[in-house]
Amino acid sequence: MIIFLLLFESPVVGVTAIPTMVQKYQSPVRVYKYPFELVMAAYERRFPTCHLIPMFVASDVVEEETNEDGSTTRVERRCALDVDAPRLLKRIAGVDYVYFIQKNTLNRKERTLHIESHNETFSNRVIIHETCCYSVHPENEDWTCFEQTASLDIKSFFGFESTVEKIAMKQYASSIKKGKEIIEFYLKELEDEGITHIPRWTPSSLPLPLPTPTSLFTSPPVLPKLAVTPADSNPLPSDATDSSPQDAKQDSSTLQPDSLSEILAGTPEDKLDADYIKRYLGDLTPLQESCLIRLRKWLQETHKGKIPKDEHILRFLRARDFNMDKAREILCQSLTWRKQHQVDYLLETWSSPQVLQDYYTGGWHHHDRDGRPLYVLRLGQMDTKGLVRALGEESLLRHVLSINEEGLRRCEENTKVFGRPISCWTCLVDLEGLNMRHLWRPGVKALLRIIEVVEANYPETLGRLLILRAPRVFPVLWTLVSPFIDENTRKKFLIYAGNDYQGPGGLVDYIDKEIIPDFLAGECMCEVPEGGLVPKSMYRTAEELENEDVRLWTETIYQSASIFKGAPHELLIEIIDASSVITWDFDMCKGDVVFNIYHSKRAPQPPRKDPLGPHGITSPVGNNVQLIDKSWTLGQDYSMVESPLICKEGESVQGSHVTRWPGFYILQWKFHSMPACSATNLPRVDDVLATLQVSSHKCKVMFYTEVLGSEDFRLACCDVQSLGSMTSLESSHSGFSQLSAATTFSSQSQSSSMISR
Repeated sequence: MIIFLLLFESPVVGVTAIPTMVQKYQSPVRVYKYPFELVMAAYERRFPTCHLIPMFVASDVVEEETNEDGSTTRVERRCALDVDAPRLLKRIAGVDYVYFIQKNTLNRKERTLHIESHNETFSNRVIIHETCCYSVHPENEDWTCFEQTASLDIKSFFGFESTVEKIAMKQYASSIKKGKEIIEFYLKELEDEGITHIPRWTPSSLPLPLPTPTSLFTSPPVLPKLAVTPADSNPLPSDATDSSPQDAKQDSSTLQPDSLSEILAGTPEDKLDADYIKRYLGDLTPLQESCLIRLRKWLQETHKGKIPKDEHILRFLRARDFNMDKAREILCQSLTWRKQHQVDYLLETWSSPQVLQDYYTGGWHHHDRDGRPLYVLRLGQMDTKGLVRALGEESLLRHVLSINEEGLRRCEENTKVFGRPISCWTCLVDLEGLNMRHLWRPGVKALLRIIEVVEANYPETLGRLLILRAPRVFPVLWTLVSPFIDENTRKKFLIYAGNDYQGPGGLVDYIDKEIIPDFLAGECMCEVPEGGLVPKSMYRTAEELENEDVRLWTETIYQSASIFKGAPHELLIEIIDASSVITWDFDMCKGDVVFNIYHSKRAPQPPRKDPLGPHGITSPVGNNVQLIDKSWTLGQDYSMVESPLICKEGESVQGSHVTRWPGFYILQWKFHSMPACSATNLPRVDDVLATLQVSSHKCKVMFYTEVLGSEDFRLACCDVQSLGSMTSLESSHSGFSQLSAATTFSSQSQSSSMISR
């Protein structure tokens, strides 16, 4: 039994717990390379007490039952924990020990052990629920997997919520990693005793005898009595006393934790293994592991088919100190940005113009002492004005993005080569030659925009920045750009003036002497272009550069639209062939909407082009379009062909609809309003303010739609149990199908559709 204390999603301590807010923890899959029966024998040695867990004082078997054939045994225990809390807090709370109820179900036939635990003490103030499961490894029946999930609901704790949180954080972080060590300790103990194999259960056999007298089902010593502080020494209000067993039972039932079936749902590929995390992602605390697993699970539920790699998710978590809400927000914004500009395909589609190949003074050069890819930039030799005048801001940005994408790829390769996690790279910037010419205003503007885009979409990818030969003009440039660089990123900057980099504590501390570039007095030839002035004959006019920037910026299959309260955005699709398929792929960039699909035999009137959008807000043409006339009646002039779908901010939605009739189909994104509160259920002030804040802002959606004819797709039957008839759709030349591995729809009343988030 892992120490089941208070669990939090953020490692930041000292934040006051919010009453009635349920916090959750999800562990990675931990693998024991031992058979299930042997692991169970080791697990049973942890009772009635475990010297490796000093705070686990004792446990008492309350109830035990075994079925007729002996395959299943259920045990309920009452366990006592001596929480390492200040004596003052214990006196105020009135207890010395915290009691938990643990229910174990051992299924020898299925080779599983399910464990459920909840607190008995203070259950009317704090509800802690934990579920654990030991099961056979899906790919190796001689290995055993362990998973754990837990939740916490702090209602109140005498005003000491923050103190309780700190204590829980300290004890949980220090004890949860001991879980695997304890099992391995007892496995080693069994091995020393000559017990290396325990036969599997068979229907003809009785429950196997346990290898030690400290059996899971042997009555342990009596629990210590509950030590209650005398009332006269420290009186407490009547509501501060511990709840009765009936209250405890009632309060515990109010919590709705994840069930064991939900914990174990999904394929093995959906779960993160603890050994995998350590090998490819690095050493993470239990709470950091939980944040990664839960954010990954949320993305699987809301961004089907477009889940970023674990290393990518982890970078955004680190950028926000593992605050899940903040990390999720910036990650979703970045995923939408990547989709809109098709950044995932940048390395395959972007070809650097010749002027960049000749005059952009940057390139990859071996790796540093830590195995990080090394990028060398001779900024002082770069003609920034000439590059901007010859290429434009967007082309420079695309080139920098391709460098970052290449850096991510190189990090993955180096992780495999060096056998340890490498998630970031080192950048060496040589400033020799930097002067006031580099402070040309349009050039600085382009640089600031590049920094802004990179900071937003490639967090925690820079491991170290070495700035060499900084001239006197450098402080001016630093003053301009430093406010746009994240504070954590600035801490990774090492700046050397003149030739200081050649001495102790200089370049050789970070880069092997054999690969120091020749232009830095090293012996390694560096293939980074030397740069020079871009010929003025290659300059473009301001109009040409603007047209090129617009072309690159709008070179995407996606459109954007704004949705206001009372002003939905609608898209008209005319269908000639009744067997056509309408596909869609959209992301909620801001706000919540309701997505609807309507059909009409008559064509809506073209939208009126107003210079001002809803509420008098200036809006680009096509940014908000309304097609359904207010005089139309639902059920007469037009009909709904799909059930409405509520789409939350940050979600990605894909789906398709097989048309039943020819005519006009209208896809509608409508503002999702908060439900009105009844007079008997008055809202809180915070809820009202939040509603007003949401209502005062527009929603934004980024979408792509495509109509496929019968000649452009094929239907393939899928065998999906308990989900009804399912089919998959593949487009032979669909841009949509390139963004999602498969588009599926189900048969419903002669029309097929599926909406996945």
